[in-house]
Amino acid sequence: MTHYSVTLGGEELWLLAEKAVYWPARQCLLIADAHFGKASAYRSLGQPVPQGTTSDNLQRLDRVLNALPCAQVIFLGDFLHGPGSHASGTLSALRSWRERHSDLAMTLIRGNHDKRAGDPPADLRIEVVPEPLLMGPFALQHEPDAHASHLVLAGHVHPVYRLRGKGRQSLRLPCFLLSSSVSLLPAFGAFTGGYTVEQDNDHQIFVIGDHQVWPVG
Repeated sequence: MTHYSVTLGGEELWLLAEKAVYWPARQCLLIADAHFGKASAYRSLGQPVPQGTTSDNLQRLDRVLNALPCAQVIFLGDFLHGPGSHASGTLSALRSWRERHSDLAMTLIRGNHDKRAGDPPADLRIEVVPEPLLMGPFALQHEPDAHASHLVLAGHVHPVYRLRGKGRQSLRLPCFLLSSSVSLLPAFGAFTGGYTVEQDNDHQIFVIGDHQVWPVG
């Protein structure tokens, strides 16, 4: 499994090219902004968007879970995109995926889209909790708000970084943004868009591209 190892809050974390973070000491996988069923939600509003995004995201998640020893998965908010994400096809795919990982503990830290979409169906057996969830030195959250005593790992922003080449060439890539107070995970979902962040002395950016993770600057 391709990753870039960093130390944050005294803990080793693996930044995965699959747009997730693995915490080896806890055998814990952290995922932000999966937005499962986003395409279904858009189609329920009559907008023509691609099908199969949930299945593609779940296949990518399966590859991570099959490659790493995981005891738990924690979703940092926005598990489902909206009320339209409860479409039968989306829920069927999620139920089949959950059956493949029936022994795995799963927790969702409720995000802003979860409040609109509603909690995942009970048969998915995903514990839903408010933010923050305190684990070791970290406050696991959806919103990137600083915590009084813990280092924040959050989602919500969908950070991307623009690499610039010669002339007007540029490329927007999903990225991790790490700092000593609030760190951001990229959106795991493939149909989510992104907010461009800039390099700064107060944080370090790690971009994802060509199935690798590497630091900027």
